[in-house]
Amino acid sequence: MVFSIDFPVSFHNCARMIILDPIDSAEFISSNATHVQIHADGVEKLAHKIKNALCSGSAGVENWKSQELTPSVANEQAVEWIFVTDLLNFSFWTDSHPHYEVSFGGKIYTGYWALCAAVNRAVDEGLSLLDANVYKDISEEQMKYVFRSANGSEIPLLKERWMTLQEAGKTLVDRFNGSFMNVIKLCEKSAKKLLELLCQYFPSFRDNATYKGVQVSILKRAQILVGDLWSCFEGKGFGEFHDIDQITAFADYRVPQVLVHFGVLSYDKHLTEVVRGGEQIENGGDLEVEIRGCTLQAIQLIVRRTKQLLSERAESEVISAPIAATCNAILVDNFIWTYRRNHADVIDKSMPMHKTRCLFY
Repeated sequence: MVFSIDFPVSFHNCARMIILDPIDSAEFISSNATHVQIHADGVEKLAHKIKNALCSGSAGVENWKSQELTPSVANEQAVEWIFVTDLLNFSFWTDSHPHYEVSFGGKIYTGYWALCAAVNRAVDEGLSLLDANVYKDISEEQMKYVFRSANGSEIPLLKERWMTLQEAGKTLVDRFNGSFMNVIKLCEKSAKKLLELLCQYFPSFRDNATYKGVQVSILKRAQILVGDLWSCFEGKGFGEFHDIDQITAFADYRVPQVLVHFGVLSYDKHLTEVVRGGEQIENGGDLEVEIRGCTLQAIQLIVRRTKQLLSERAESEVISAPIAATCNAILVDNFIWTYRRNHADVIDKSMPMHKTRCLFY
């Protein structure tokens, strides 16, 4: 399946571009990869672990709203919060200490949670950071203050975040009456169509590359935005998508680490040396595309096997239908990402994250 994206003239010189969607991109990349391999025994091992987590209730969709910093109520403000945070959800790693940290509510947060804490802190302090009419005109100095750290470090790519936020705000105001909810309404409950709308109107979501002469897409932030809507609204209202299984994993720099740790992925000697040596890998280069594309394909295989395991268990035991029905790449990715947060030292020793500095993840 392909994306057929109509770009506004101001965003792209070409009127039309054909790009493989993330599912087909993953299959194409993994079939041609020379630096990354997927292993069936690792898929089996991790699928069993995820099946157990789903059955115990520790990895269900309801867990999203129970986290400290995510919206606890699925309402219109939650929609705008999800848009703003996923718009800026990229590149939190630093080249050296200290890491970027944010103090909020008496606690210190790092990584993605530092972003969420900074946004929530700004709202608590009276800045309407979830209102496109406000953030379309936000100044660079205001951005510095919003994302001020607890230790004097600066959030990476601050200027790029500022420009991304401003641009998105202007697009919402000019084209969608100032609200991301109006973008969602246009997608007609289709996750795939929402991905296309995000790529069409908001350039920073165009997480694409050319691999072996083929245009492929990973779309980490666009997909996680759809996933967050689905999770927050538990598949209803603004989170209802009839094709939610078209969403794949969110290929960042953390999920591949966990897949290597569990033996789902392996890197060849050259890529291993690059990653362990802390060298930066070019965004869109073969090494990076293979890591991310094989990550997507591996998660697709894990989802498929986990569903089989749940069906087998359902035949011999009583498990709730929703558990078997809602196993998808979103829940699997969330489990893996959370597992890494809870076992950071072990995972980091197993395989460091790959380093790519970009706006896409």
